[in-house]
Amino acid sequence: MSIVRNLEEIRDRVARAARKVGRNPDSVRIVAVSKTVPISRIEEAIAAGVRVLGENRVQEAREKVRVIGKKIPWHLIGHLQTNKVHPAVSLFDMVHSVDSLRVATALNREAGKQEKLLPVLVQVNISGEARKSGVAVDRALELIEQVAGMTSLQLQGLMTIPPYAADPEAGRSIYRRLRELRDHVNAEGLSRTPLRHLSMGMSHDFEVAVEEGATMVRVGTLLFGERR
Repeated sequence: MSIVRNLEEIRDRVARAARKVGRNPDSVRIVAVSKTVPISRIEEAIAAGVRVLGENRVQEAREKVRVIGKKIPWHLIGHLQTNKVHPAVSLFDMVHSVDSLRVATALNREAGKQEKLLPVLVQVNISGEARKSGVAVDRALELIEQVAGMTSLQLQGLMTIPPYAADPEAGRSIYRRLRELRDHVNAEGLSRTPLRHLSMGMSHDFEVAVEEGATMVRVGTLLFGERR
């Protein structure tokens, strides 16, 4: 399977989806999800032109970053436990999955110790699924304001993961609600700086997410192939 060809196809599909709704394709970042992907394949993806890598687990990322280095940014896109905050702040250039005040406080404290201003996204559980991480919708504004006020975190946007469905259209209303929440935060000035990013959409539905305003799409299977 050619990563070069896969990346070209993903970029083309992102561009078509963006243009369909009058957006600039350059406003969308492809986050290459490298969970369980061997280091050799990740290096191949970097050579092919991947610009951001997304990892779900701190422990797995630690070894990959040690070998590959930080040629391009690494983003944490999976749930973060507070006992993994120290390595997470060292390893990652952005954390997409701030889902509680506890996690945000721990990240802020550790980023301060490491003298780092860490870009973060607040993960919102728009669908209300019990098994999904993310702050509940009715508590999201409170958490957003709290994170926005932290001195060592730079709140840049929101993230969500909808329930999996074979039909890509199934996630459209969830993506739209996340965009509307982001727009409400910006209109009300609830963050020190306007929230720019919406991390939403994966291999099976990223085009719908782009049409609804995604600025980062998390694509793994389409790029690297099915995971073993």
